[in-house]
Amino acid sequence: MAEKPTKQLNTLLIAGLAPYFLEKPVLWWEENEEEIIKKRGLSPTWTRNTVLVETGQKIKQSEFLRRISELGYERVFETILPGTYKTLGSTIVIFPINKKIPWGVEFSGNIVEAIEKHETIAKGGLTLKPQKNKELSIASGDYVVHIDHGIGIFQGLEEKNGENYFKIEYASPAHGADPDALFVPISEKKRLEPYYGLERPRLNRLGSQFWTRTKKKSREEIIAFAQELIKIYKNRVIQKRPPYLPDSFEKIVWDSFRHELTPSQENALEEILSNMASPEPMDRILTGDVGFGKTELALRAALRAALNSRQTAILAPTTVLADQHLSVFKERLKNLPIKIGGLTRLSPEKENKKTLENLAEGETDIVIGTHRLFSKDVKFKNLGLVIIDEEQRFGVRHKEHFKKLHPATDILSLSATPIPRTLTFFLAGVRPASQIKEAPRGRKAPLTKVLPFSKKFVKEALKAELKRGGQVYYVANRIKNIPKIVEMLEKLIPKSKIGSIHARLSEKNIIETMRDFREKKIEILVSTTIIENGLDISSVNTLIVENAALLGLSQAHQLRGRIGRGDTQAIAYFLYNPKNLMPKAEKRLNNLLNFQELGSGLELAKRDLEIRGAGNILGREQSGIANRIGWNLYFQFMNEATENLSLF
Repeated sequence: MAEKPTKQLNTLLIAGLAPYFLEKPVLWWEENEEEIIKKRGLSPTWTRNTVLVETGQKIKQSEFLRRISELGYERVFETILPGTYKTLGSTIVIFPINKKIPWGVEFSGNIVEAIEKHETIAKGGLTLKPQKNKELSIASGDYVVHIDHGIGIFQGLEEKNGENYFKIEYASPAHGADPDALFVPISEKKRLEPYYGLERPRLNRLGSQFWTRTKKKSREEIIAFAQELIKIYKNRVIQKRPPYLPDSFEKIVWDSFRHELTPSQENALEEILSNMASPEPMDRILTGDVGFGKTELALRAALRAALNSRQTAILAPTTVLADQHLSVFKERLKNLPIKIGGLTRLSPEKENKKTLENLAEGETDIVIGTHRLFSKDVKFKNLGLVIIDEEQRFGVRHKEHFKKLHPATDILSLSATPIPRTLTFFLAGVRPASQIKEAPRGRKAPLTKVLPFSKKFVKEALKAELKRGGQVYYVANRIKNIPKIVEMLEKLIPKSKIGSIHARLSEKNIIETMRDFREKKIEILVSTTIIENGLDISSVNTLIVENAALLGLSQAHQLRGRIGRGDTQAIAYFLYNPKNLMPKAEKRLNNLLNFQELGSGLELAKRDLEIRGAGNILGREQSGIANRIGWNLYFQFMNEATENLSLF
């Protein structure tokens, strides 16, 4: 029989907000608590950085508050998150970073009367959320799709005549009237699906034909789209080109990779090279989380093309990313007779002119550039492979540019957004996808901490990273705040080398600053979220984000992926202002906190990213259809549409 969770404690150990402590998971604290309590009596460091409170202990409430404030805990008035506390009369509710839930320390005069679990907040470690229905994975207030009646709002269970029903709220039948409600018997739960979409949906009216017409029109448009994709595939397989054959030079580059390929990297590479070895041109998508090694596979594909005397064009969405790719490719391929060139708006005109001449004459094997590669003056002698990095950042017109000019060209698209299995299955014959599912061996996942902002903590976090010879990203959400942040950091860490970048600077300035950062001439880089896309610097292992409540999950996920690129344990601190936490901001922090716990928050983020991934691949028009009816129903119609269609 499982033990009941403890509701009272005799002693409560409270760890301070020190970077070293934050690196330790709660389980470590639980397993080592007795040993730590012993150390407190022997080591001034442990005594100074922890507080031990016991029932019956004589201590003034003001003294206890002073001690936990010295540890870095911030007072809040509403929501309580790790690293915060609030006072409720004679009780101080604190959420220690070394505990899973908040605890209430109750005082009677100058005596600690009791230490109890704080029930109203402890559920899930956060403020209470809407209770999910056990019969249906939908929370009260969520949008839901009824196959016959359309999109409504789930309002939980309601009993009628001794039977339980799902209550769905629909649009008002007339202006100013109360919303309509539909009561669905639990036995018919299969007719309900959660609504997944990237836009706030329009509620349907009960009894209206609008939903029926919407479904009919959507189904017809999806069938037409499926037929169009089949036609594209059939036209593409008509094209033939000589196969790309392996070369002994490849081993030199493969052996120089600092990581051993993961199983899914090996599978993806095999799929890519198998495509290249066939006589039909490749059009493959390579997906994988940030930091999972997509660029390495792209490099190996480009190498295979170059060793078969065919040119590769690599498209990057930003000049900064193009510059990084240029640096990586030149370093990795320096021992081979392969010529690499860059083509961006910032490259000197003389250099661009020479690169264009070399491309036309076949002297350049690999060219890396931005939208400049779409210009009319860019001509290739023997273009064989196009690699599109962060495919979602390019429009459909851009992607089709090379297909029209060079129909037999192989195309490899890289994307950090996952693709839903349903879509992967459908596209398998039309546009196959490879997926990298795990990080390179030896790489540790960054720890994620959501904490109240304090200058004292920021100083400690910066000192800890710089002490181990690393570098720091410090992210501000507003350009106007950057000068003040730089000034603050210069006062906190006077001898540190600080730089800053944001989107309003010239690209030349941004690239020069990033090069200085890559070469460790800068230790702390203050930036907007401009750094979220593709930058790979293994010595950056601390991320500090101010006003993290303004971030969305996918942005937070992308930012977190910028650190931990080596074998050093990285840590991401998402900081917030505890004094003016609004409900929407609180929800974002809830999501961020859940996001690190591999629970429902991560699943929500995954679903959100999958929908974005599907939208990127299918395009704006199909995304619009999916948002009208929900992605679940979209995929259902897509599967129905393809059952009677043949690729051959």
